[in-house]
Amino acid sequence: MSEQWIAGPGGSEHRNDGIQGSYHAPLPDLPHHPMAPISNPTLPAGEEWRYQLKWDGVRILARLSDSRGVELYSRNMLKKNATYPEIAGILEDLRKKLGSCLLDGEMIWWDGVRPHFQKVLKRERSTASRSNLHNQTMETQTAAFSIPAEGEGLVYVLFDLLSDSSGDLRHLPCGERYLRLRKLCHGLHPGLLVTDVFTDGKALWEWVEANRWEGIVSKKWSSPYIEGKKHRDWLKKKTALLLDVDIVGLKWRSGIIASLIMSLEASYLGSVSLGLNDALRKTLAEAFLADPSHFNSAACPFPLIPDDLKRERVQWLPHSFKCRVTGLEITSAGQLRHPKLVTFLTGEPSA
Repeated sequence: MSEQWIAGPGGSEHRNDGIQGSYHAPLPDLPHHPMAPISNPTLPAGEEWRYQLKWDGVRILARLSDSRGVELYSRNMLKKNATYPEIAGILEDLRKKLGSCLLDGEMIWWDGVRPHFQKVLKRERSTASRSNLHNQTMETQTAAFSIPAEGEGLVYVLFDLLSDSSGDLRHLPCGERYLRLRKLCHGLHPGLLVTDVFTDGKALWEWVEANRWEGIVSKKWSSPYIEGKKHRDWLKKKTALLLDVDIVGLKWRSGIIASLIMSLEASYLGSVSLGLNDALRKTLAEAFLADPSHFNSAACPFPLIPDDLKRERVQWLPHSFKCRVTGLEITSAGQLRHPKLVTFLTGEPSA
């Protein structure tokens, strides 16, 4: 599966893009909503489609200008400079070289093997956090495709260029925007990564499944940049997550265990009830007798009781036990979407 990146129909690799010029055109307005991929159960086929890895992170747009410096924005157009100061610093250092531009990408935490969504989510929840990642040395490597090298760190993965010093590019084909992005940003800094493009979606999907990555985004290479989801030009296919979680509490309703409260790396992941049959409920009820002291909110292992549990009758367990669960994704709120219990990992739980 070799890397391939090409210009879109009608695009020219040699067109003057203004990167080296001294004139900086005014930036276009930020989009109300960035272009978002539409869920699709299958990969589209045809010469007009290209495929990219879906990076498990947080959508971030970066606007660079002489008048306002570097501005990072979320998908809801909230300022994020304080959340990712090291990336803002990298872009500020490169601003004269990059010129005025509007970048679109995903902020990820690279754990040495794959993106680690929980860690970037923790950063989102604590905008006051600071790190020394800006001073860490990270390199990029190209194997089957470009990924950060070994070691952990925050990386801004770029996949689109909405404007450059020549002006607004959103009307141009996706392929030409990508070509300009790669020419502008590729190899500038280890904290910036221009994601690769592939022509063989099936081979990429097989790799994604084998290596337990999040999924694939398929893009119609001739398409313009269209805000939101009113299009069929970007399609996403995602793998199911398989997670080993800690069960830290039981949710009771009408004298029956309704669901299990999950924790992943000491963070609340939500509750799971699908897959919890009557036999398992009976086993849990016998193992964890409803001790009144365990319903005390002080026994909650999280810094704050999650909002969706405040009105629930929750029995916090003196000792957690491990389960394997599946789910579609971890939401921006940090909860597992559509979780299902697969199995207990340590045999039947006991108090």
